[in-house]
Amino acid sequence: MKYTHFLFVLCLLLLASCAKKAPEPIQVQIPTRPVNYLHEVKPVLDKRCAVCHSCYNSPCQLKLNSYEGVDRGGSKKAVYNASRLSTMDPTRLFIDAKTTEEWRTKDFHTVTESTAGDGVNNSLMLQILNHKMENPASTGDYFSEADDLTCSETSIELDGYLSKHPNRGMPFGFPPLTKEEFELIAGWLAQGAKGPSDAEQEKLTTPLPADAAEIVKWETFFNNSDTKHAVTARYLYEHLFLAHIKFGTDTNEYYEFLRSKTPPGEEIDLIDSVRPYDDPEVDTFYYRFRKIHSTIVHKTHMVFNFDNAQMARFKELFIESKWLQTPHLMGYDETESANPFIVFEQIPPKSRYQFLLDNAHYVIMTFIRGPVCRGQIALNSIADHFWVMFMDPEADLSVKYPAFLKLQKDNLIMPIEKGSKFPVRDLIGNKYDKAIDRYYKARQDYYMALNYEGLNYDAIWKGNDESDTPLLTIYRHFDSGSVHKGVLGDLPRTMWVMDYSLMERLYYALVAGFDVYGTVGHQLAIRLYMDSLREEGETYFLNFMPEDIRQEMVESWYKGVSPDKLIFHDAGMPTQIKYTTAKPKQEFIEYVVNNHINPVTNISFDKINYVPDNNFPELPTKYETMEDYMQAFRAVSKPGTAFFSFVTDFNANIVYIRIRKNDGTDAVVTMVINRWHDNVSFLFKEKNTLDPSKDNVDFLQGFHGSYPNYFIDVHQDDLPDFFDILDHLDETDREETLKRFDKYGINRAEKDFWQHYDWFQERFNKDQPVQSGLFDLNRYYYRTFDQSQME
Repeated sequence: MKYTHFLFVLCLLLLASCAKKAPEPIQVQIPTRPVNYLHEVKPVLDKRCAVCHSCYNSPCQLKLNSYEGVDRGGSKKAVYNASRLSTMDPTRLFIDAKTTEEWRTKDFHTVTESTAGDGVNNSLMLQILNHKMENPASTGDYFSEADDLTCSETSIELDGYLSKHPNRGMPFGFPPLTKEEFELIAGWLAQGAKGPSDAEQEKLTTPLPADAAEIVKWETFFNNSDTKHAVTARYLYEHLFLAHIKFGTDTNEYYEFLRSKTPPGEEIDLIDSVRPYDDPEVDTFYYRFRKIHSTIVHKTHMVFNFDNAQMARFKELFIESKWLQTPHLMGYDETESANPFIVFEQIPPKSRYQFLLDNAHYVIMTFIRGPVCRGQIALNSIADHFWVMFMDPEADLSVKYPAFLKLQKDNLIMPIEKGSKFPVRDLIGNKYDKAIDRYYKARQDYYMALNYEGLNYDAIWKGNDESDTPLLTIYRHFDSGSVHKGVLGDLPRTMWVMDYSLMERLYYALVAGFDVYGTVGHQLAIRLYMDSLREEGETYFLNFMPEDIRQEMVESWYKGVSPDKLIFHDAGMPTQIKYTTAKPKQEFIEYVVNNHINPVTNISFDKINYVPDNNFPELPTKYETMEDYMQAFRAVSKPGTAFFSFVTDFNANIVYIRIRKNDGTDAVVTMVINRWHDNVSFLFKEKNTLDPSKDNVDFLQGFHGSYPNYFIDVHQDDLPDFFDILDHLDETDREETLKRFDKYGINRAEKDFWQHYDWFQERFNKDQPVQSGLFDLNRYYYRTFDQSQME
């Protein structure tokens, strides 16, 4: 008995000796004046914190681009989870909870509150910022989504983590705040981390008079009780719920398009459905606009203009057109609502398709920059670089003959009809892939029957107005993407032609119907569905190619994939185009760009990067003009160039280059590295499809992409040396290469990193005042190095 008692006491002593003690609170000099959040603290948080903490992929869901996000705090629950077997409760800021207390019940913990006394502070925010101040060096590799990161809830937990990882204070893998910035944040935290005053908050959230007048006009339009208006409003809302609405004013402020239980003139009572077509669960609801007062971040900033011209166009397409059926309201059945070909069958497909064409850049951008486009979910199902064209409405048989869509409604189903809980077992014998295959073959045969002589250039939409984008360039930058008007870069391996049904299915499957909080089954079903839609778009392009090379072309795009695994079905329809060269793809696109696309759209080839005949220029003898710089970039961008193979790493796909000119001005060039994939039909083991020897590079003036992977800063007089590095890299002497490149490249560990970042961000804001937003640094090149690490 005594022995047992002795062991019990011994165990208690051992446990006590192992117990973690709370770290000492941090001494804070309390300011003698109130620190203003909006004017003093928020600018620091935006420039140094929100650049990583602002979206679904914010570490710990800690969003710091608004006070509401700061106050909400962090969570251990990850939004992106590729193994989730049950759905996650949504945690959308401004939507799924209204108060701090409500967020605490959803397992969010504070990062600003302190339990220490006066003169000291133990908040998580100050603790992790102070740790960086005391351990400023960044060493090793930094992955913002690594598995060994922490979302500590307590000071004890955070202290234990930082003890094991002394170089992981915040900002993560970047230089610390300046002494002045740190003291400002510390003083604000010591004063209770107060947000905007009531008057400041009201000003933040209240539209300016010019926008308020526009809101009245647009809310009147969308809430018109006429059935035709009501159905139109539903269609437009389901396509614009992610948009940042900009009214035709000069306020440069943006608004969300929402559904509310309360009518215009009253405070918004948000309908917080996951999808825009979910049942609002009230008899009457209203479309409303809410001002966005968070700091704009570029990766989610998708601007849509609501001006007088847009109002007139909506009326022309939807209100004034003759519908196929007597306008009638549709219900919100879960399965039926997920099929726009049923819900909006009454609206002429020509009106629906023309809306998508009018706004093709925005619509495609939602696929590329919406929540779906991250890593395994969808981005790795597209090539690194390709061009997109569209069927002309007069040539799109599903538009000309709407009965075809009605007959094919059972083949136009999408996995989103099963909601967020798609059972993994249903992926076996996937009926949605089979439905796509049946629809695709039916469409091919239908075109063969009605267009037996084949398609010609007139089948490609040429655009009508200056703002139209009948040709788009899509880049995949490993785990992000971007879409741009026109044909940027060199001739890509693949091209897409989209028609109405393909655009609509892409939008509903990848945007309107995608739930970032859904199960692995839901995510995987969307990913597999996207594979088939990609093949469909590619093979519609093949309908314009000579018959005898179509099979060879599609197989060249899918090396290593058995042809019977592809949906490609050639109905034997010839092309009306009479090719005169042995390079029909090149001949086709050059005719489309040079002779077919409406000149008013201002689309032409990128003369710097478009060299389909591999006629690369020589390095210039002088570096005085922008033309000289771009010639030099093209001269060193041959596929397989050693430097670009050297940076094949996934985290070096977008590089912003600042050229400091001798006249005191600066030029900006974006380096886009396109990875070669033998095919993009993989789910895992992407590296097995890569061939770095075939990578190529595009150099584009200005800013492209939301996630810079590296900054380069080079003076005009140093351009000969800089281009010599790119052109004559010696891979056998890594140390010498890094030493030379370090003069120009801005590594994340450099002490003056933030000055470089600020310059690029400010220049972006100046160059693109409407489209710009904060760049995201989560994917900045992960590796730190200095001279001692080059050995």
